[in-house]
Amino acid sequence: MEQQNTYHFAVMRRAIDYIDEATDRPLSLNALAAEMNMSPAHFQRLFSQWVGVSPKRYQQYLALDHAKSLLAERFTTLETADAIGLSGSGRLHDMFVKWEAMSPGDFARAGEGLTINYGWFDSAFGPALSLGTDRGICGLAFSAEFGPDIAMSDLRSRWPKATYVENPDAIAAWTKSALGLSGDTKLHMIGAPFQLQVWEALLRIPSGHVTTYSEIALSIGRPKAVRAVGTAVGRNPVSLLIPCHRALRKSGALGGYHWGLPIKRTLLAWESARADSAA
Repeated sequence: MEQQNTYHFAVMRRAIDYIDEATDRPLSLNALAAEMNMSPAHFQRLFSQWVGVSPKRYQQYLALDHAKSLLAERFTTLETADAIGLSGSGRLHDMFVKWEAMSPGDFARAGEGLTINYGWFDSAFGPALSLGTDRGICGLAFSAEFGPDIAMSDLRSRWPKATYVENPDAIAAWTKSALGLSGDTKLHMIGAPFQLQVWEALLRIPSGHVTTYSEIALSIGRPKAVRAVGTAVGRNPVSLLIPCHRALRKSGALGGYHWGLPIKRTLLAWESARADSAA
Protein backbone atom coordinates (compact mmCIF):
# COMPACT_ATOMS: atom_id res chain seq x y z
CA MET A 1 0.00 0.00 0.00
CA GLU A 2 2.82 2.43 0.81
CA GLN A 3 4.47 1.89 -2.58
CA GLN A 4 1.08 2.20 -4.27
CA ASN A 5 0.41 5.54 -2.55
CA THR A 6 3.81 6.86 -3.57
CA TYR A 7 3.18 5.77 -7.15
CA HIS A 8 -0.21 7.51 -7.18
CA PHE A 9 1.40 10.68 -5.87
CA ALA A 10 4.09 10.59 -8.55
CA VAL A 11 1.46 10.20 -11.27
CA MET A 12 -0.59 13.04 -9.83
CA ARG A 13 2.41 15.35 -9.54
CA ARG A 14 3.23 14.80 -13.20
CA ALA A 15 -0.39 15.47 -14.09
CA ILE A 16 -0.40 18.67 -12.01
CA ASP A 17 2.69 19.93 -13.82
CA TYR A 18 1.03 19.23 -17.14
CA ILE A 19 -2.20 20.95 -16.06
CA ASP A 20 -0.24 23.99 -14.85
CA GLU A 21 1.38 24.33 -18.25
CA ALA A 22 -2.01 24.36 -19.95
CA THR A 23 -3.76 27.10 -17.98
CA ASP A 24 -5.49 28.43 -21.11
CA ARG A 25 -7.62 25.34 -21.70
CA PRO A 26 -9.10 22.33 -19.91
CA LEU A 27 -7.39 19.04 -20.63
CA SER A 28 -9.28 16.00 -21.83
CA LEU A 29 -8.98 12.61 -20.20
CA ASN A 30 -7.28 11.30 -23.34
CA ALA A 31 -4.67 14.08 -23.31
CA LEU A 32 -3.87 13.59 -19.63
CA ALA A 33 -3.68 9.82 -19.96
CA ALA A 34 -1.38 10.07 -22.97
CA GLU A 35 0.96 12.40 -21.09
CA MET A 36 1.08 9.89 -18.23
CA ASN A 37 1.75 7.03 -20.69
CA MET A 38 -1.41 5.24 -19.59
CA SER A 39 -4.64 4.20 -21.14
CA PRO A 40 -7.54 6.58 -20.40
CA ALA A 41 -9.33 3.88 -18.42
CA HIS A 42 -6.29 3.10 -16.27
CA PHE A 43 -5.54 6.75 -15.60
CA GLN A 44 -9.17 7.50 -14.73
CA ARG A 45 -9.30 4.53 -12.38
CA LEU A 46 -6.12 5.54 -10.54
CA PHE A 47 -7.29 9.11 -10.06
CA SER A 48 -10.75 8.08 -8.94
CA GLN A 49 -9.28 5.64 -6.42
CA TRP A 50 -6.96 8.27 -4.98
CA VAL A 51 -9.24 11.31 -4.73
CA GLY A 52 -12.72 9.93 -5.25
CA VAL A 53 -13.51 12.07 -8.32
CA SER A 54 -12.65 12.03 -12.01
CA PRO A 55 -9.54 13.73 -13.44
CA LYS A 56 -11.84 16.29 -15.10
CA ARG A 57 -13.40 17.21 -11.76
CA TYR A 58 -10.02 17.17 -10.08
CA GLN A 59 -8.73 19.82 -12.47
CA GLN A 60 -11.31 22.18 -11.04
CA TYR A 61 -9.85 21.69 -7.57
CA LEU A 62 -6.38 22.45 -8.88
CA ALA A 63 -7.46 25.64 -10.63
CA LEU A 64 -5.69 28.78 -9.49
CA ASP A 65 -8.92 30.22 -8.05
CA HIS A 66 -9.70 27.12 -5.97
CA ALA A 67 -8.33 28.81 -2.85
CA LYS A 68 -10.74 31.70 -3.34
CA SER A 69 -13.62 29.26 -3.70
CA LEU A 70 -12.59 27.56 -0.47
CA LEU A 71 -12.57 30.89 1.35
CA ALA A 72 -16.05 31.66 0.05
CA GLU A 73 -17.59 28.25 0.65
CA ARG A 74 -15.57 26.54 3.40
CA PHE A 75 -14.15 29.32 5.49
CA THR A 76 -13.76 28.28 9.11
CA THR A 77 -14.19 30.86 11.86
CA LEU A 78 -11.99 29.32 14.53
CA GLU A 79 -13.72 30.96 17.47
CA THR A 80 -16.95 29.13 16.61
CA ALA A 81 -15.48 25.91 15.20
CA ASP A 82 -16.09 23.97 18.38
CA ALA A 83 -19.64 25.24 18.77
CA ILE A 84 -20.76 24.16 15.31
CA GLY A 85 -19.02 20.81 15.44
CA LEU A 86 -16.25 21.39 12.92
CA SER A 87 -13.40 20.47 15.23
CA GLY A 88 -12.72 17.15 16.87
CA SER A 89 -12.07 13.90 15.04
CA GLY A 90 -13.52 15.23 11.79
CA ARG A 91 -10.65 17.65 11.33
CA LEU A 92 -8.30 14.80 10.51
CA HIS A 93 -10.70 12.23 9.11
CA ASP A 94 -10.81 9.35 11.59
CA MET A 95 -7.62 10.16 13.43
CA PHE A 96 -7.55 10.92 17.11
CA VAL A 97 -4.63 13.17 17.93
CA LYS A 98 -3.25 13.39 21.42
CA TRP A 99 -0.70 16.11 21.86
CA GLU A 100 1.41 17.72 24.53
CA ALA A 101 3.79 20.63 24.43
CA MET A 102 7.33 20.87 25.69
CA SER A 103 7.76 23.39 28.49
CA PRO A 104 9.19 26.82 27.61
CA GLY A 105 12.31 25.96 29.59
CA ASP A 106 12.89 22.77 27.63
CA PHE A 107 12.38 24.64 24.38
CA ALA A 108 14.89 27.30 25.40
CA ARG A 109 17.51 24.57 25.88
CA ALA A 110 17.20 23.76 22.15
CA GLY A 111 16.51 20.10 22.75
CA GLU A 112 19.47 19.46 25.05
CA GLY A 113 19.02 16.14 26.84
CA LEU A 114 16.31 15.05 24.40
CA THR A 115 16.58 11.92 22.24
CA ILE A 116 14.80 12.19 18.90
CA ASN A 117 14.28 9.09 16.77
CA TYR A 118 13.87 9.50 13.02
CA GLY A 119 13.13 7.52 9.88
CA TRP A 120 11.93 7.76 6.29
CA PHE A 121 8.48 6.55 5.25
CA ASP A 122 6.52 6.34 2.00
CA SER A 123 3.47 8.58 1.83
CA ALA A 124 0.81 9.64 -0.63
CA PHE A 125 2.69 12.93 -0.98
CA GLY A 126 6.13 11.52 -1.61
CA PRO A 127 8.95 10.53 0.78
CA ALA A 128 8.22 11.66 4.34
CA LEU A 129 10.76 12.24 7.11
CA SER A 130 9.34 11.58 10.57
CA LEU A 131 10.94 12.53 13.90
CA GLY A 132 9.66 11.65 17.33
CA THR A 133 10.47 11.52 21.00
CA ASP A 134 9.17 8.92 23.43
CA ARG A 135 6.08 11.12 23.80
CA GLY A 136 5.07 11.45 20.16
CA ILE A 137 5.90 12.80 16.72
CA CYS A 138 7.70 16.14 16.82
CA GLY A 139 8.54 16.54 13.13
CA LEU A 140 7.06 15.45 9.81
CA ALA A 141 8.43 16.74 6.50
CA PHE A 142 7.89 16.06 2.81
CA SER A 143 11.02 15.98 0.69
CA ALA A 144 9.59 15.74 -2.84
CA GLU A 145 10.35 19.39 -3.62
CA PHE A 146 13.71 19.97 -1.92
CA GLY A 147 15.28 16.58 -1.34
CA PRO A 148 16.03 14.49 1.77
CA ASP A 149 19.16 16.35 2.90
CA ILE A 150 17.40 19.70 3.13
CA ALA A 151 14.43 18.17 4.93
CA MET A 152 16.69 16.54 7.52
CA SER A 153 18.82 19.64 7.99
CA ASP A 154 15.75 21.82 8.38
CA LEU A 155 14.14 19.73 11.12
CA ARG A 156 17.38 19.07 12.98
CA SER A 157 18.08 22.81 13.10
CA ARG A 158 14.94 23.30 15.19
CA TRP A 159 16.47 21.40 18.13
CA PRO A 160 20.24 21.50 17.49
CA LYS A 161 21.30 20.16 20.89
CA ALA A 162 19.14 17.03 20.80
CA THR A 163 20.55 13.56 20.18
CA TYR A 164 19.31 12.09 16.90
CA VAL A 165 19.00 8.34 16.41
CA GLU A 166 17.92 6.65 13.18
CA ASN A 167 15.28 4.32 14.56
CA PRO A 168 12.15 4.25 12.39
CA ASP A 169 10.70 1.32 14.33
CA ALA A 170 10.35 3.50 17.43
CA ILE A 171 7.98 5.89 15.65
CA ALA A 172 6.53 3.66 12.92
CA ALA A 173 3.10 3.11 14.50
CA TRP A 174 2.45 6.82 15.08
CA THR A 175 3.84 7.77 11.69
CA LYS A 176 1.86 5.22 9.69
CA SER A 177 -1.32 6.26 11.50
CA ALA A 178 -0.52 9.88 10.67
CA LEU A 179 0.27 9.31 7.01
CA GLY A 180 -2.71 7.01 6.60
CA LEU A 181 -4.96 9.54 8.34
CA SER A 182 -6.50 6.84 10.48
CA GLY A 183 -5.88 5.32 13.87
CA ASP A 184 -4.30 6.97 16.87
CA THR A 185 -1.18 9.06 16.94
CA LYS A 186 0.58 11.29 19.43
CA LEU A 187 2.29 14.64 18.91
CA HIS A 188 5.04 16.11 21.05
CA MET A 189 5.06 19.77 20.10
CA ILE A 190 8.35 21.56 20.61
CA GLY A 191 8.09 25.30 20.09
CA ALA A 192 7.92 28.74 21.66
CA PRO A 193 4.70 29.61 23.53
CA PHE A 194 3.41 31.85 20.71
CA GLN A 195 4.12 29.17 18.11
CA LEU A 196 2.26 26.59 20.17
CA GLN A 197 -0.80 28.86 20.29
CA VAL A 198 -0.79 29.18 16.52
CA TRP A 199 -0.26 25.45 15.95
CA GLU A 200 -3.11 24.59 18.31
CA ALA A 201 -5.37 26.93 16.31
CA LEU A 202 -4.37 25.12 13.11
CA LEU A 203 -5.52 21.84 14.64
CA ARG A 204 -9.04 23.28 14.82
CA ILE A 205 -9.35 23.70 11.04
CA PRO A 206 -11.32 20.71 9.72
CA SER A 207 -10.20 18.76 6.69
CA GLY A 208 -11.62 20.22 3.48
CA HIS A 209 -11.88 23.68 5.03
CA VAL A 210 -9.54 26.67 5.21
CA THR A 211 -9.05 29.82 7.22
CA THR A 212 -6.86 32.92 6.99
CA TYR A 213 -3.77 34.10 8.82
CA SER A 214 -5.75 37.05 10.19
CA GLU A 215 -8.47 34.72 11.48
CA ILE A 216 -5.85 32.67 13.31
CA ALA A 217 -4.43 35.85 14.83
CA LEU A 218 -7.91 36.85 16.02
CA SER A 219 -8.61 33.41 17.48
CA ILE A 220 -5.52 33.52 19.71
CA GLY A 221 -6.25 37.04 20.92
CA ARG A 222 -3.53 38.72 18.85
CA PRO A 223 -5.45 40.39 15.98
CA LYS A 224 -2.57 42.68 15.02
CA ALA A 225 0.01 39.90 14.90
CA VAL A 226 -0.86 38.61 11.43
CA ARG A 227 2.72 38.73 10.20
CA ALA A 228 3.97 36.90 13.29
CA VAL A 229 1.23 34.32 12.85
CA GLY A 230 2.34 33.75 9.26
CA THR A 231 5.89 33.17 10.48
CA ALA A 232 4.71 30.71 13.14
CA VAL A 233 2.58 28.85 10.58
CA GLY A 234 5.64 28.54 8.35
CA ARG A 235 7.69 27.18 11.25
CA ASN A 236 5.25 24.37 11.98
CA PRO A 237 7.48 21.27 12.12
CA VAL A 238 4.69 18.70 11.73
CA SER A 239 3.20 18.88 8.25
CA LEU A 240 -0.18 17.31 7.46
CA LEU A 241 -1.11 16.62 11.10
CA ILE A 242 -0.91 20.28 12.07
CA PRO A 243 -2.52 21.53 8.86
CA CYS A 244 -0.68 24.71 7.99
CA HIS A 245 -1.64 24.07 4.35
CA ARG A 246 -5.19 25.14 5.32
CA ALA A 247 -4.09 28.71 6.14
CA LEU A 248 -4.54 31.17 3.27
CA ARG A 249 -4.22 34.89 2.69
CA LYS A 250 -7.38 37.02 2.78
CA SER A 251 -7.05 37.60 -0.95
CA GLY A 252 -7.38 33.88 -1.59
CA ALA A 253 -3.70 33.56 -2.50
CA LEU A 254 -2.12 30.36 -1.27
CA GLY A 255 0.65 32.12 0.61
CA GLY A 256 3.75 30.11 1.35
CA TYR A 257 4.25 26.50 2.30
CA HIS A 258 7.43 25.31 3.91
CA TRP A 259 7.63 22.09 1.92
CA GLY A 260 6.72 23.62 -1.46
CA LEU A 261 3.59 25.18 -2.97
CA PRO A 262 2.93 22.19 -5.27
CA ILE A 263 2.53 20.06 -2.14
CA LYS A 264 0.14 22.63 -0.62
CA ARG A 265 -2.00 22.75 -3.74
CA THR A 266 -2.10 18.98 -3.87
CA LEU A 267 -3.09 18.68 -0.22
CA LEU A 268 -5.92 21.21 -0.57
CA ALA A 269 -7.22 19.63 -3.77
CA TRP A 270 -7.05 16.13 -2.32
CA GLU A 271 -8.85 17.12 0.90
CA SER A 272 -11.53 19.06 -0.98
CA ALA A 273 -12.23 16.23 -3.37
CA ARG A 274 -12.43 13.68 -0.56
CA ALA A 275 -14.74 15.96 1.45
CA ASP A 276 -17.07 16.38 -1.51
CA SER A 277 -17.11 12.70 -2.41
CA ALA A 278 -17.95 11.81 1.21
CA ALA A 279 -20.78 14.36 1.41
